[in-house]
Amino acid sequence: MTAVKSPQQAVASSTLCSIHGSLLTLATLTLISFTYISLKSLHSPFHDPSFNSSPPPQVISRVEHLVEEEDSPFSDIYHSPEIFRLNYREMEKNFKVYIYPDGDPNTFYQTPRKLTGKYASEGYFFQNIRDSRFRTNDPDQAHLFFIPISCHKMRGKGTSYENMTVIVQNYVGSLISKYPYWNRTLGADHFFVTCHDVGVRATEGVPFLVKNSIRVVCSPSYDVGFIPHKDVALPQVLQPFALPAGGNDIENRTTLGFWAGHRNSKIRVILARVWENDTELDIMNNRINRAAGELLYQKRFYRTKFCICPGGSQVNSARIADSIHYGCVPVILSNYYDLPFNDILDWRKFSVVLKELDVYQLKQILKDIPDAEFVALHNNLVQVQKHFQWNSPPIRYDAFHMIMYELWLRHQVIKY
Repeated sequence: MTAVKSPQQAVASSTLCSIHGSLLTLATLTLISFTYISLKSLHSPFHDPSFNSSPPPQVISRVEHLVEEEDSPFSDIYHSPEIFRLNYREMEKNFKVYIYPDGDPNTFYQTPRKLTGKYASEGYFFQNIRDSRFRTNDPDQAHLFFIPISCHKMRGKGTSYENMTVIVQNYVGSLISKYPYWNRTLGADHFFVTCHDVGVRATEGVPFLVKNSIRVVCSPSYDVGFIPHKDVALPQVLQPFALPAGGNDIENRTTLGFWAGHRNSKIRVILARVWENDTELDIMNNRINRAAGELLYQKRFYRTKFCICPGGSQVNSARIADSIHYGCVPVILSNYYDLPFNDILDWRKFSVVLKELDVYQLKQILKDIPDAEFVALHNNLVQVQKHFQWNSPPIRYDAFHMIMYELWLRHQVIKY
């Protein structure tokens, strides 16, 4: 027998369905609104008091697109992508650096010597920090203090190592006696920048500066007293680059490996002796003569899969940054390199890191890397190119901002 509903039951049922439908609609709209508010609060650097909590669908779509676009660079090439994203944003909003005003810019202070050549990184930092959002004229607001003395400018004026040490010592001593800031932490919240080997040698004669302050130096080696948790490895970048950036050009890379340079270290001597006559590795025991053709050295990077980067003397060479710029996967051949941004970037995702003893099996090691792995290394390399590029004015995530981020991380552990 089929039951027949009374009119009152039909009305009640209809009303109940209507209520359920209204509640479902309200819940859906509420979810959309809260989703939008959450996205807005997480990804907008400024609070907007006119914010509308019930935006039309096209606004939500646009916000989601912006969120996806901003988060896209944070892949697994970083050790901790989300931590990097959040800390970087905090650094941009809050980090402040005080530059000591002392010193004549026409001598060794305040301004860079030049923005070209293999020591350009030092010059770019000097220029960028002065005009950046991070600079403050109020030392009481500063997280760190920049000592603006340039050993590169001293070298340009022909100053001897002995006189450099005296100049550095006298300048830092004058800052200590004139201002109270060094003595609060014995210099732990102070830093200086040098990308020249003479800068490393000149400051070695000032042990309290080397031991206490943060050294931002183009030096990868423990042999010069580099302390990884305190100091910062400054990438040595030869700018301007002679040719445009490479990448997404795997089909053109037919040479297995390439290196050409001076034999100024034991590993370079061994590399040249073992492999200079090989038919698959393009190894030259000296620099390419410019008379042989224009930009032949740079053009070799374009057609090579792996570019060998053996350790040199004291400061690291610009070869690593060259390899990255031209899209050639760097092969770090050294028992120790404190690689730039090593605590941020996972170098094994876009380079090959080997010990010096691996030089004897170098070709087989490179040939054993599967094609799919090489493609992944190459694609990741393209992603990190922006981190090894200096710009004036600087742009987000470039070499200047990565150095500032490294300094921001180190300031967090300074207590006084």
